[in-house]
Order: sequence, then C-alpha cells, then structure tokens
Amino acid sequence: MIMLQTERLTLRELTGDDAPFILELLNEEGFLRYIGDKGVRDLDDARDYIAEGPVDSYGRNGFGLYASCLKGMAIGICGLVRRDTLPDPDLGFAFLSRYGSQGYAVESAKAVLEFGRDRLKLPRIVAITSPDNTRSIAVLEKVGLKFDRCLTLSEGAAPVRLFT
Repeated sequence: MIMLQTERLTLRELTGDDAPFILELLNEEGFLRYIGDKGVRDLDDARDYIAEGPVDSYGRNGFGLYASCLKGMAIGICGLVRRDTLPDPDLGFAFLSRYGSQGYAVESAKAVLEFGRDRLKLPRIVAITSPDNTRSIAVLEKVGLKFDRCLTLSEGAAPVRLFT
C-alpha cells in the first residue's frame, strides 16, 4: 500500500517480497556500524524481520518503517518506530549506500514527519542516532530537528544523540 508520495519517491508498506532488498540493506557496512546487527543472514530472516517489525507495527501503531522507492525500486527505508525506551515515536531511516548523498533521506524524512504531524496527529516525533553518524545528524538537522541531549536507551548500551 502506498503511504506517501514525494517529488521523486514513493513510500509504501514493506511486504515479504521486499526480503532481498532488506537482506542487502541490513547487511551494509553503514547499517551495521550505525544502527546495529539485526541478525538477518538470509531471505527467511529478512521475511521474519519485515513481518515482526514493520508489518506488526502497521497493525499495532498505525505506522512503521516504509520502503522508499525510486521508480518502483526500493532504495531505502524511512518511517516511524515505536520504541519501549522512548516516550515518542522515533523517525528512522536507512538507505543503500549507492543512493547516498542524493537527498533521498531528507526527502523521505520530510514526508514522514509531515505524515506524522498532519495525518497521524502525533504531538511530538523524535529521532536518535549514534554520536558519530554525521550523515544522519545532517539529515535530521535539514528536516528541522534539533539536538536535545545524549541518552542511553538500555543498560550497557552505547549512548545515542536525541533530536526533537
């Protein structure tokens, strides 16, 4: 289901058919370094990740991570995540490295923030990122989010930067 349309991109719900794309994205060096290892090693793992993460979130929360598609091809994910460790929905995004530095993350993030505020009527949307993820920090600043503080989401976890 198509959720959002921007000038260049279509954002739609992820399905099991996106498993090859998710397998590639979640195993890219940047994803592993800045977001973490989700343990997705094969297509079955990728289908489980989609079903237990984004698809479950669509039903439970009315939102989730969406496939950001360029000319019908998924090049990234962007959407809202409900985390037990944060009081507000969290803007999340990741793009295949070969599509970096072309403005797709900013374009997707702006659309998702507008969707969250205007259609879902969310009072506040936050974002988190690793302190050294300068590219994601730049995206968050370009879409109008401001650094709030550093925090730790769980015991023993590395600190993250919170943007509001």
